[in-house]
Amino acid sequence: MTALLQAPETVPEVGEERRRFGRADALVIAIYIVAAFILYAGLWVNLGSGGYMYNSGQDQNMWEWFFAVAAHSVFHWENPLGTTLQNYPVGVNLMANTAMFGLSIPLSPITELFGPTVTWAIALTGGLAGTSIAWYWVFSRHLVTSRTAAAIGGAFCGFAPAMISHGNAHPNFVVLFLIPFIVMRLIRLAQGHRPVRDGIILGLMLAYQVFLGEEPLLIMMMAFVLFAAGYAVSRPRQALRMVKPMAGGLTVAAVVAIAIAIYPLWWQFFGPQSYLTLEHGPVGNDTAAFTRFATESIAGQPEAAADVSMNRTEENAFFGWPLIILVVVLTVWLWRNVVARAIAISMFLMAWLSLGVEMVVNHEETGIPGPWKLLYELPLFDSLLESRLAIGCIPAVAALLAIATDRVFEAAPAFRDRNLPVRFLWLGALAAVLLPIAPTPYKTYVRPEAPAFFADGAWRQYVGSGSVVVVPLPNGGDARALHWQVEADLGFPLADGYFVGPSGPDDKRGRYGAVNRPTADLLADVRDSGEVPTVTPAQRAQAVEDLKYWKADAVVLAPVTNGNALHETVDQLLGGQAVYVDGVWVWDVRALRG
Repeated sequence: MTALLQAPETVPEVGEERRRFGRADALVIAIYIVAAFILYAGLWVNLGSGGYMYNSGQDQNMWEWFFAVAAHSVFHWENPLGTTLQNYPVGVNLMANTAMFGLSIPLSPITELFGPTVTWAIALTGGLAGTSIAWYWVFSRHLVTSRTAAAIGGAFCGFAPAMISHGNAHPNFVVLFLIPFIVMRLIRLAQGHRPVRDGIILGLMLAYQVFLGEEPLLIMMMAFVLFAAGYAVSRPRQALRMVKPMAGGLTVAAVVAIAIAIYPLWWQFFGPQSYLTLEHGPVGNDTAAFTRFATESIAGQPEAAADVSMNRTEENAFFGWPLIILVVVLTVWLWRNVVARAIAISMFLMAWLSLGVEMVVNHEETGIPGPWKLLYELPLFDSLLESRLAIGCIPAVAALLAIATDRVFEAAPAFRDRNLPVRFLWLGALAAVLLPIAPTPYKTYVRPEAPAFFADGAWRQYVGSGSVVVVPLPNGGDARALHWQVEADLGFPLADGYFVGPSGPDDKRGRYGAVNRPTADLLADVRDSGEVPTVTPAQRAQAVEDLKYWKADAVVLAPVTNGNALHETVDQLLGGQAVYVDGVWVWDVRALRG
């Protein structure tokens, strides 16, 4: 990469120095794949019995539903961008959710044959391994000469604490294998040899990444812009010569990417059930999040990690204090290397941005504004969780580790006369720094089987063309109904659900779940309190109105916390007794809603 960023007229073609694929490459790739399988071993050995990621919350149910619906759309020739299988009858804008069509559609045959849990396992395992392999390939071919150095960098990119954290539940932040090749194509554009060809290839990759994950693409492009700015400050004349070929190639890339993605993006922002922004409030990283150890690491500190993170899937920094110290040392040591300097500048700025609108030090608000204050209200940026910007530091840290290792390995022969095993000392130091943040296998458990009412098809006696209303209605706190619907081969639509949609027909602010109907709120209150209310005639009339809105055929109560209280409440609302069928209570409301 150092060579690639010289003046355009002196830069060799990227493919000139071709390094053949050898046994060392195969060994590194095999290690990455084996490591990923070991981490997800608990999931793989329990695929047949319903393995479930312990720290995924309800996200595994949601993602499996996304995979199942994508496969259903493919094999039924339906539009995959939207569906009414959730949030019936208005539906869900899947392009505005993390449906990952770039993965879910190609893997739809696997989903159809083996079920969405297998697809889920493939996505997560392949994501960690694939991201490592991709960065290793770029590092070993374009940044360093030592395969060991590249292997260390690639491993960090795929198995860094934030990657492991998102590996609990967010494949869109794990499947990042395209990002390093996008970065390399951008650098090739700066060379200016074949801007049209490189622009076309870049456009194709950008379009595909849109269907894998838009948020990680935005984060990595921010990091690249900061890297380019850092490089331009150090080499302004070279940077100026790169502007013209870069601009031409980016124009070509934009035309190609927009031509491919324009309709899906229109659907995302202006189609049915679209929204323009998803507000999360201030969610910047506490500075303490950088020096603490992640939950799923060898030196893991679950309580300390939980203290400065949203949940176990959002531990977005957590590099640990030994690595933070090493990175500072490497930055000083490598500062005269212009590429390393630009990488370090990008890394520190992304870390600063991730602190949010105001710097917080160990829960203490300092009143010091962060640069994110300039961006957080802009379109697209207003929907981004700023703590995730720390993920943009991962390739930068990996690159510094790779460059430093490569430099040590190059210098090591000079020390042989003194019998000083420099390489082993350096690798030992790296092991001491990186071992504490090395990941541990994910916790999994066996998910309870879906009620036989759904799994064995008894629901067909009670559902025609309408929806099923599960009590309480599914949401981000309890999305088991999505799994039950998948087990029923998506044979019926659900009222409400777990997704992101607009806050109302005329309100383009995003929210998690459906806009609550009064009956849904009442049932949620009963589940939380366990107290049976005295239902009023107005509430009964509202329940009928809500059933009509949902076009409900059946109301179903499966085993749930405070189930007896919910049962009595629904009896009062509907004025009739339920029947017990294959593990659930069922109220047939087809006649009631008319």
